[in-house]
Amino acid sequence: MITVFLAEDHAVVRQGLRELLSQEQDLSVVGETGDGLEVVPRVRELEPRVLVLDLMLPGLDGYGILRRLTDSSSTTEVVVLSMYGDPPHVHRALDHGARGYVLKEAPGEELVRAIRGAAEGRRYLAPPISVRAVREHGSRVSGARGEASADLTPREREVLHLVAEGLTAGEIGDRLGISSRTVETHRRHLREKLGARSSTELVRYAFERGLLPVDPSS
Repeated sequence: MITVFLAEDHAVVRQGLRELLSQEQDLSVVGETGDGLEVVPRVRELEPRVLVLDLMLPGLDGYGILRRLTDSSSTTEVVVLSMYGDPPHVHRALDHGARGYVLKEAPGEELVRAIRGAAEGRRYLAPPISVRAVREHGSRVSGARGEASADLTPREREVLHLVAEGLTAGEIGDRLGISSRTVETHRRHLREKLGARSSTELVRYAFERGLLPVDPSS
């Protein structure tokens, strides 16, 4: 069961989201709030798998919430649900750790797909923002990280791609014909070279450099 917390300041919208998600057998809403200052404490308390987050909340906006969750090493994945689909909002949300981004005007099934994708550690950007946002975001950060990318060995690139697919060390070892201990060594070298503190940051790097598919159905 994928547990979900709703952070949306309009009560009518929250009610609609609850009703939408209640129709899915694998999704369960475990809490909600309309106050931005309550989100992080409630998420820490309930530890939902996915947080559905409006960017414009009273008290503390969505970017501040994303920043605090990242700083606290929260394992909750975040899907932004926003009325703003312009690149600056999308890029900023991705930079702050959002796993998915869905427009409020999108069909309900897009949000459901995003939640399921986030729960599995996959990026999901709903159309029409998906391909454009991925390309622009990748090109914007490529200059800062291009030099580090050039230092990766072919094996490290393979491991990085498989980490981005969500495989465990054992599964990556089986795929590449190496031991899980060797996989962990490669992951450590990747973190050192790319300045990443966790596998989540490695996945974000792979996404930004175009190592993940931009097809939102992937």
